[in-house]
Amino acid sequence: MKSAFARTISRLLVVLLIWSPYHMAQASMIGTDQVVSPASQLERNTVLNFVSRTDVSSQLQALGLDPATAAERIAAMTDEEVRSLAGRINALPAGGDAAGVLLLIVIVAAIWWVWRGGFR
Repeated sequence: MKSAFARTISRLLVVLLIWSPYHMAQASMIGTDQVVSPASQLERNTVLNFVSRTDVSSQLQALGLDPATAAERIAAMTDEEVRSLAGRINALPAGGDAAGVLLLIVIVAAIWWVWRGGFR
């Protein structure tokens, strides 16, 4: 009787193991773009917000570059280029000074360079 009970329990456990969805939890590698994406999007938004400021957009228009085109070019920049520009923007003092003009020239030059063909 003891072996019949053990055999029944063993068969029940085998059936339950086969029937149960033991593959519910999956572990897999995540891509770098999934990890880095929120930070790079934040930096891209920083550069876009800087370019959309009225004084910057008026300077871009004075140089012959439409702010909408500048925004498209910023979207086309690599994450490294955007990170570099966002780092420079974040390093500026809040009130601005002559370095702000230099930064504006660098941003306009980078946008112009990418617009004209970049790394061809």
